[in-house]
Amino acid sequence: MARDGDINEPTREFPGYPTGEELRARTDDATQPAPGAAARAGGPARGLLWVLGAAALAVVVLLGVQATGILPDFRNPFAKEQTDRSQPPLLKSIQDLSRYVAAEGNFQVVVDLQNDRRNVPDWLLNQRTLFVGAGSVEAYVDFAKISEGAVVESADGKSVEIRLPAPQLAKTNLDLEKSYVFAEERGLLNRIGELVGGDPNRQQQVYQLAEERITAAARDSGLTRRAEENTRKMLEGLLRSLGYEKVTVTYTAP
Repeated sequence: MARDGDINEPTREFPGYPTGEELRARTDDATQPAPGAAARAGGPARGLLWVLGAAALAVVVLLGVQATGILPDFRNPFAKEQTDRSQPPLLKSIQDLSRYVAAEGNFQVVVDLQNDRRNVPDWLLNQRTLFVGAGSVEAYVDFAKISEGAVVESADGKSVEIRLPAPQLAKTNLDLEKSYVFAEERGLLNRIGELVGGDPNRQQQVYQLAEERITAAARDSGLTRRAEENTRKMLEGLLRSLGYEKVTVTYTAP
């Protein structure tokens, strides 16, 4: 008969039950972790650290390779692209010129143009454009218009008189690179009209007005008088180098 509290000896009265040694062995096995449990517990965290480390190393390597120029720069897959489908230029005509450009004036004009309707509020129908236009105007003398007898040489060959046509102003050349729209206001109906149809020549009126203003300013700037002086100095220096002692340059009425 087994004593109370002693499980060292087998329980003979109840065949098939585990002995005390077997019970202690099972208790020890239950309190101790299973083999490989610690390794399995730290596996996910350790794997995540490995993935992050490998990704960081790959980024460093790629940046280093890119900095050395071995690989091309990374491109944005949604970057803006421009496609030029313009047709080749067509030569319309050729004109021979015999102009001497004696002066050039550079101008800038601010055009404030507004198109609206009477008794209609601006928020509904209005189009106002503030345009800064930059352009140049050349003053030239057309040597092709020199008539016969315009050059008179003295009998002794020491003086010469030249009669030239009056200087003219060329067409205003509007520089689109230096011209720009500073501000623009449009009414509700104007905006809707642009969404539906749009007017590709909407700025044409502003350009024409800027050219007209610059041309008028060139006429009042004394640009033709400067062209007369420069042309006279050029011919005097040229003809004196040929041996003429006196050179007289006159201009016909414009």
